[in-house]
Amino acid sequence: MNKSESKADRTKQYIVEKTAPVFNLKGYAGTSINDLMNATGLSRGSIYGNFESKDEVALAAFDYNFGKVVAYIRQKTIARTGCIDKLLVYPETYRNLFTLPFLEAGCPLLNTSAEADDTHPLLREKAVKALKLWQTSVELMIKKGIETKEINPCTNAAEFAAILMSLVEGAVMQAKLTGQLTELNFSMNFLENMIKNLKI
Repeated sequence: MNKSESKADRTKQYIVEKTAPVFNLKGYAGTSINDLMNATGLSRGSIYGNFESKDEVALAAFDYNFGKVVAYIRQKTIARTGCIDKLLVYPETYRNLFTLPFLEAGCPLLNTSAEADDTHPLLREKAVKALKLWQTSVELMIKKGIETKEINPCTNAAEFAAILMSLVEGAVMQAKLTGQLTELNFSMNFLENMIKNLKI
């Protein structure tokens, strides 16, 4: 890679890192080119010299935002040994919604899904893929727990994953809407008990 390519890559990454929190907070429609310029300190020409459009920046920002959540969850689960303990990372993480910088503006998957389901096909496609990735990860964890005899073999992995994700996203939505943790804590307590009850 030559120096000009390296500099271009660094600039693109800088733009994504600086604008990702803005997109997660304001949404695609609510984020203007002026917001992107303010977040990066770059001119319109500099931004569009590295990205063809706001769409392209938004798609890269979603990948970055969701990647931060995935990396955090992965780091926490790797440190655990049993499947039950690994699954407990989800309620423990989302209970701390307002203290984790990458979740402070809300879950990027929820935020993007709410806005892009009917209005932005490419962002919707990204959100669907992210949702499937999360679902598959939880299902595999359940199946592994069944194989290692940690989890009740009668557990339906797909059903449990769907309920876990619905509890998390619904609780996050309420917490963001009200600015209160009451419903979030209720839901995460319920989810913790659900996970612990998976034990044989």
